[in-house]
Amino acid sequence: MGFPENVLARGERVERSIHPHWLTVALPTVLGVLLIALAVFVAVVTPDDSTGNAVQWVSVAVLAVLAVWLVAVPFLRWRTTHYVVTTHRVMVRRGVLNKSGKDITLSKITDVSFGQTLFDRIINSGSLRIESAGDSPDEQFSNIPDSNEVQQLVNRLIDEDDLRRRRHGAGRSDHDDEYEEYDGRYDEDADGAWEDEADAGRPRLAEERPRRGRRDGR
Repeated sequence: MGFPENVLARGERVERSIHPHWLTVALPTVLGVLLIALAVFVAVVTPDDSTGNAVQWVSVAVLAVLAVWLVAVPFLRWRTTHYVVTTHRVMVRRGVLNKSGKDITLSKITDVSFGQTLFDRIINSGSLRIESAGDSPDEQFSNIPDSNEVQQLVNRLIDEDDLRRRRHGAGRSDHDDEYEEYDGRYDEDADGAWEDEADAGRPRLAEERPRRGRRDGR
């Protein structure tokens, strides 16, 4: 279940899309293995008769319900939780059947911080706290992989978004900088070409002067 990119605005680009740290589904995975082992054990120890078959079917039904509750639901909850950082905002999407989400515009973010315990540093995880202007409460996200890098990414995008808004406010576009950069390269190349021609012309003048002297001597 990938992130639906059709929710992006025009010109918006996803910089990073992540799920909670994989360790959040480590315990459900272990429980799934234990449930499978328990099902195999019940199938082996029960007698092969009508009573044993009934015990096996009841055991399979109970273990299947436990597997859905303890394994499938946590895995789907992890898989359908998206933390998305774009060039315009920070988005959170959660939910398997009932969906919920929140968007935090970069221009409204006032502070981004992260926290890591010793165990978080070992598994390269942490929490991310985003403070925003207005009446909306601060957001705390837990089990974020590479929380330090995500914090630096959000801060960089905030600066770029602020610069872009200032340019648009001043009537500039991103293409203006491209034209200026291109003109600078063109002028530099042109100056270099003129200098090369001048350097190439100097030896020829130096060679012509002795020849003129010899003709005058004759």
